[in-house]
Amino acid sequence: MSGNPFDGGGDGDDGGWLVVTNADSQYALWRPHLDVPKGWQIVYSGPDRDGALDYVEQNFTATAAAATT
Repeated sequence: MSGNPFDGGGDGDDGGWLVVTNADSQYALWRPHLDVPKGWQIVYSGPDRDGALDYVEQNFTATAAAATT
């Protein structure tokens, strides 16, 4: 594989996008061809990055993030 697997364009954009979360309610965008890190779980899978971002925007709460600090 060449290039950055998280880049939004080019030949790396045809594999879909995941949203993963951990026990601290942190969210991250992830690519399906990469192993999900230990302690994280998939909460969304879709064909495009915008859909993944929409999921995070609709489900992430600032109070959950503030509780981890």
